[in-house]
Amino acid sequence: MKFFHYASPSTFYHLAGKAIPWTAWTAGILAVLGLYVGFFVAPTDFQQGEAYRIIFIHVPAAWMGMLIYLVMAFWGAVGLAFNARLPFMMMRALAPTGAILTFVSLWTGAVWGKPMWGTWWVWDARLTSTLILLFLYIGTLALWSAIDDVKRSDRAGALLTLIGVVNVPIILFSVVWWNTLHQGSTVGVSHAPKMAATMLQGLLLMTAAAWAYAIAATLVRVRRIILERERKTEWVNEILRKGS
Repeated sequence: MKFFHYASPSTFYHLAGKAIPWTAWTAGILAVLGLYVGFFVAPTDFQQGEAYRIIFIHVPAAWMGMLIYLVMAFWGAVGLAFNARLPFMMMRALAPTGAILTFVSLWTGAVWGKPMWGTWWVWDARLTSTLILLFLYIGTLALWSAIDDVKRSDRAGALLTLIGVVNVPIILFSVVWWNTLHQGSTVGVSHAPKMAATMLQGLLLMTAAAWAYAIAATLVRVRRIILERERKTEWVNEILRKGS
């Protein structure tokens, strides 16, 4: 029953409003700490020199780009299964943040790849599959914009996301399945971290910051979507009259 209570757009709107300041401030504080540890405390890598420090932005962005797509697929499945409104709104709120972070991971990867590989881009398995992920985000956003009927648009976007979710494990395991230029996993559940403790601390702080940022940005966006879709209801009109 709690699930159905919080699945109400009016209830979730107010809950999200309370959570936004906490997640936004958490993201800011963690980002400052993570950047300080990553750029000023962590030692210089003996092979890559100072250039490796791009990982403190690149890796969290890449992880979050994949995670957000999985969360979108989850909400899409819930929306299709229960024909509920809020899951589809969450999908729409998540997509822009996922697209931005995926773009950041590709851009920072190019900046990192230039001094390491001597080129900005190669058609490496992981790079190519990550580019496909960005195209899936953009394609989903374009599909939503192209269909005027909201219900049909929601369902089409959910179906596309569920089909595209197969790309996420390809990204994750591409360095295992194929002989790629991209280095293997440095942090994983099956082995100890292959980096200094301060490097790992900086990476985890920046990952937590990216997580908190994604939550805050999604909550801000979903509140706007709720107001737009529920604009004909009395509770939204009351909020608009009060200007809150």
